[in-house]
Formats: sequence, structure tokens, C-alpha cells
Amino acid sequence: MARVELISERSQASGPEQQAVFDAVVASRGRMIRPFEVLLHTPALASALSDLGAHIRFAGSLSDHDRELAIMTAAAYHRCEFEWTSHHALALDSGVRPELLEHLQGGQHTPTEWESALVEFVRELCSRAEVSDRVFAAVADGLGTEGVVELSVLIGYYTLLGFVMGAVEAC
Repeated sequence: MARVELISERSQASGPEQQAVFDAVVASRGRMIRPFEVLLHTPALASALSDLGAHIRFAGSLSDHDRELAIMTAAAYHRCEFEWTSHHALALDSGVRPELLEHLQGGQHTPTEWESALVEFVRELCSRAEVSDRVFAAVADGLGTEGVVELSVLIGYYTLLGFVMGAVEAC
């Protein structure tokens, strides 16, 4: 059980600001989702993060495969079951192979060179807030400068969601 009330229904939103953000989240995602059930306790932050997340998910330049692999790697690293479960089917639909998802949870599958570079980038950034020159060069070669920045923001965004949900035991 979460340590704070999850605002999962519009009727639970207190006041016009929470209700407006609730409506905006539902409009952009089709339904209320767990991170925002927590974040709605701070409507201004929920609104800003909803906009950022919508851009990352729906308007970014990363391929669906690379975006979902990075999200799943961050979810596995931070042990956020909600994000893992929420993105599992999306990852498979985007072309992330089931054996690669097993690898993220400790399986023995050997990823391709590109997959390995992306996974290492996410893990290094999550663990040290920086990446090695070797891993940076491999990812920058594949994504370019804009892609590296976008990937870094994506990792930060999903890490932030995991931290917020983890703090209130909603992950």
C-alpha cells in the first residue's frame, strides 16, 4: 500500500488545479497512470512533468526500440515494478526481444553491440550520474549529440518517476 493517497479518480482531486492537471494527464495518455496519481499532490510539478513525459514518449527523436529499451533498463536498475510492467508490452511491440528483457533482469542473453551500449549508458548514468568515454562515444556515434541529450533526459525522467514512486511505496 502506498504511503500517500493515490489520486486515481477525478473525484479525488481537490480543487480546480488538481482537476485540470488530472484532465490533462488523462487527455495526453488516455488514462490516469500511477506516477501522476502520486505527483498530483503537487499539481504544478505534475503538470510540468506530464508535459516533459509526453514529449519524451510521443514527440522525441529516439526510435521506439531505443526509447523502450532505455526505459526498461532504468526500470530494472531502479527495481520499479510499475514502470517495468507498464512498458513491457510496449518494449516488445517496439522490437525489444524477450530475451533482452530477461537479460535486464539478470538473464544470460548476450545483447547486440548497440543494445549493449544503450544498456551500459543507462546503467552508468543511473549508478554514477556520468558515463565512461567508451560508452559515450558508442552511443553518440549511433544517436548524435541531440540523441545523447534526449536519452539522458529520458533516463533522468524515468529515474525521477521511480524515485517519487519508490519514496511513497507506489512502485
